[in-house]
Amino acid sequence: MSNVSYYTPKGLKKLREELQQLKDIERVKASKAIAEARDKGDLSENAEYDAAKEAQGMLEMRISKLEETLAGARLIDESQLDNSKVLVLSNVEIKNRSNGMKMSYLLVADGEADLSSGKISVNSPIGKGLLGKSVGDIAKIKVPNGVIEFEVLKITR
Repeated sequence: MSNVSYYTPKGLKKLREELQQLKDIERVKASKAIAEARDKGDLSENAEYDAAKEAQGMLEMRISKLEETLAGARLIDESQLDNSKVLVLSNVEIKNRSNGMKMSYLLVADGEADLSSGKISVNSPIGKGLLGKSVGDIAKIKVPNGVIEFEVLKITR
């Protein structure tokens, strides 16, 4: 049984495009690399052939993983989301209660997470800790160094 993940239209399109690229282009390249290595002689002592076969195996594993992800992917209807609580696709402004530092994050599905652009996964420790919180709530989030308390300052879409 596949896990259900929620995606934006842009995130779902990106996953589909990656899968198509792997199937249509990378698979062909892997097959050609194996054929070229096979043509070089004795397969029992052909490191190039072994490497090409391993690369093909990794590619097939990635394709399988993407297909599994897409099978459980659901498109999010942003108009149906509640703005009073932190949910997937919420822009959340939080404040670290110990040092007063303010941060802003967009909670997204695993496949769309990108910390450099302020997108964190709903399955990350901070994402999990914030889910369901309202403005003014305190989220106690367990991190390797202990527990950090964040105050939810603002929730937007």
